[in-house]
Amino acid sequence: MSKFKNLIAGLAGAAALNILHESLKKKGSDMPRVDLLGEEALQKTINYFGGNIDHDKTLYEATLAGDIIGNTIYYSLIGIGNAKYLWPKVAMMGLSAGIGAITLPKPMGLDQEPVAKNDQVKILTVGYYLAGAVVTGLVLNMLKNKG
Repeated sequence: MSKFKNLIAGLAGAAALNILHESLKKKGSDMPRVDLLGEEALQKTINYFGGNIDHDKTLYEATLAGDIIGNTIYYSLIGIGNAKYLWPKVAMMGLSAGIGAITLPKPMGLDQEPVAKNDQVKILTVGYYLAGAVVTGLVLNMLKNKG
């Protein structure tokens, strides 16, 4: 698959992940808040280099843009290599991203509460990333069949 098609599919997966998260994040207190984790990570990174984002809306928008870009690149990797392994790669990369989202914050010095405060939130967090990977796989399949 071409790099361009991989990026298109990765963008579809990243968009699906963010639409899912944004649509559900305020439906209850036991919903993942990936946005809060991302905002904390971005603010700490900028603080490390001597900067600061003072406005909540600016921080939110910068985090969302970073999420889309980072997840697009990550999910685009699903299309690399032999197409016969597409669905195992979808499962592996979706699960890896989700499990990483709930296990890596603490060792990175971030608050894991927004994505791992209880089993429901953990399962949903992993599910969101898996859903993004599945959308990527479906788009890759569609693009492969289109020639």
